[in-house]
Amino acid sequence: MTRVVSTLWFDKEVEEAVEFYVSIIPDSRIIRKSTMPAETPSGPPDSVISIDLSLGGQNFSAFQASRPEAFNFSFSVAVGCESQAEIDRIWNAFLENGGSPQQCGWLKDRWGLSWQIAPRGLVDMIASPDRQAAKRAAEAMFGMVKLDIAELERAFRG
Repeated sequence: MTRVVSTLWFDKEVEEAVEFYVSIIPDSRIIRKSTMPAETPSGPPDSVISIDLSLGGQNFSAFQASRPEAFNFSFSVAVGCESQAEIDRIWNAFLENGGSPQQCGWLKDRWGLSWQIAPRGLVDMIASPDRQAAKRAAEAMFGMVKLDIAELERAFRG
């Protein structure tokens, strides 16, 4: 069976980043760590680190080697949360670990990776066939940094 896995490329601190991610995202774990046993363009044997992990049940690969470009907004990891308490816990953990808040539930972690911390129901609100309710929810979201489920639901209901 074909398997598709997103790869996160770090220039340093891959082990620290992965350990942080699995500690705050529920249903997450490190699957395997390894190093490249041969010389690579990034360094001598064992200098390139590769980690297979699962975040919220979604598999990723992360590795550490010199990289030509930094993370940017063209790739992000979305975390769908069940409650405001879960949004608050995850959001605050990222900020306390050197992250920076962005608009509409986005943040950048201290390694530069973009995350979307949002309630699971937000996509349903914005995709609602009731386009006026969807518009109210979207406009409420545009005015927020960290997302507030109660306020989004109030806006959606009108």
